[in-house]
Amino acid sequence: MARIALSHVGKVYDDGTSAVTDLNLEVADGELLVLVGPSGCGKTTALRMVAGLETITEGEVIIGDRVVNNVPPRDRDVAMVFQSYALYPHMTVRENIGFGLKLRKVAKAELNQRVEKAAEMLGLSDHLDRKPRNLSGGQRQRVAMGRAIVRQPQAFLMDEPLSNLDAKLRVQMRAEIGRLQRELSVTTIYVTHDQTEAMTLGHRVAVMRAGVIQQIAPPQVLYDRPVNLFVGGFIGSPAMNFLPATLRHERSNWVVQMGEHTLNVPESVLSARPALKELRDQPLIVGIRPEDIEDATIAGMPKGQTLPAVAELVEPLGADIIVYLALDIPSVEGTEGLADLASGLERSPIASTGGGSTVVGRFNPRTLAGVGDEVVATISTDRMHFFTHDTGEAIWDL
Repeated sequence: MARIALSHVGKVYDDGTSAVTDLNLEVADGELLVLVGPSGCGKTTALRMVAGLETITEGEVIIGDRVVNNVPPRDRDVAMVFQSYALYPHMTVRENIGFGLKLRKVAKAELNQRVEKAAEMLGLSDHLDRKPRNLSGGQRQRVAMGRAIVRQPQAFLMDEPLSNLDAKLRVQMRAEIGRLQRELSVTTIYVTHDQTEAMTLGHRVAVMRAGVIQQIAPPQVLYDRPVNLFVGGFIGSPAMNFLPATLRHERSNWVVQMGEHTLNVPESVLSARPALKELRDQPLIVGIRPEDIEDATIAGMPKGQTLPAVAELVEPLGADIIVYLALDIPSVEGTEGLADLASGLERSPIASTGGGSTVVGRFNPRTLAGVGDEVVATISTDRMHFFTHDTGEAIWDL
């Protein structure tokens, strides 16, 4: 096992396109770090530079104690698992798993021992003599995992390995990968665009946007304390809602003004964000997670914590109901200067009308709200997030 470090790594293609900019990252020995971000953000390029499949323009890639910038991929002692299974169709499962060892001229007895041990770990012992065409998608991905495991590399590099699987298999294989990584304690970099995979698998998660790392932190820290509007909107499903607002002090109370409506700002929020009071009477962006928006007929109507809305779309999920709510509050997308900050974030499938906003709430399934109904939404104002209007940076400390 070994640590992996990237120091000021950059990648610029011949046509001038910058894929990765000043990437600084350290993955501890035995850690599983997830690189997550939208398509085209540079996460796969970063992984390929670690593997040696992509040359770097600047910086250093370190595996263990070696700078490997000029070391060929085969000599870096890492094993990759790709989105496509890349299995040899004419070989059996046994032959596919052991092929890399055969090339390295590992003794036959040791080769068979490693293959059978990996197959047992992956539940493939009964399939060793089958061809890939006779396997399910999940079993093929297990074979690809087995091929990486038997090599006993210093690190695993996984590039969206579950993208080709259906939803049920993805959940199953996600748990399997997490279990194997814990058992083997192999340093792992895992690339995905799926923030659910990132949150459930990673010891730490690095969020990328346009070739730049935005934040690296344990999953819950990303969720609770995003450093900017992009991370806040990317982590969480459904995505965080954003509304333009102004912080005001009225009759000994702090409130956020959003259009014609106000929400109280509890003292606990102000205490956690000492810098917030310094932005009095200045434009801000308020972030509210869907689980912090509830039907007031169920949650109650605390003073200063409700907004009137109209239900535009209702999606029952069993345990809860996703409700898209139209508010007569200006939208972030329609606010001057905020279009770039909001770009790349998940958008509501319902377009806002009349210059208003559409927000998403996660309602209790006992709600009676239907499409077209007027709804009073209760907001958990003690869990609101705040971001600067000009840069989208989270507002926390002075």
